[in-house]
Amino acid sequence: MKYLHTMVRVTDIDASLDFYCAKLGLEEVRRKDDEKGRYTLVFLAPPGQPEAQVELTYNWDPEAYGEGRNFGHLAYEVDDIYALCAKLQAAGVTINRPPRDGRMAFVRSPDNISIELLQRGGALEPAEPWASMPNTGKW
Repeated sequence: MKYLHTMVRVTDIDASLDFYCAKLGLEEVRRKDDEKGRYTLVFLAPPGQPEAQVELTYNWDPEAYGEGRNFGHLAYEVDDIYALCAKLQAAGVTINRPPRDGRMAFVRSPDNISIELLQRGGALEPAEPWASMPNTGKW
């Protein structure tokens, strides 16, 4: 058995690609438009890791998906959790669970999918503004 991908339904493909690619740093691996089925699939992965894919499914006909909390979350290991959180925050992304411990943070996609960010290796030393930043919303 081999892991292939995780599928997430999205309501705005452009906003989702901006979040996952421009802000989070994933890269588009492949895309499929199906006119008969009226959907687009976009497969994304971290740079150099094509085996760790997330599939964004965009149905062309509007549909309400709810919040998706029953999905759980996607998790990515990062080189510098503080730098990535600062980059995301500067790009307008809410840091729902700041990396107070220097190890773990949570953000949400435009469709409210929880994204867990984990520091590669050991935790970084606690640092401001993260150490004293409260949670925002749900994560």
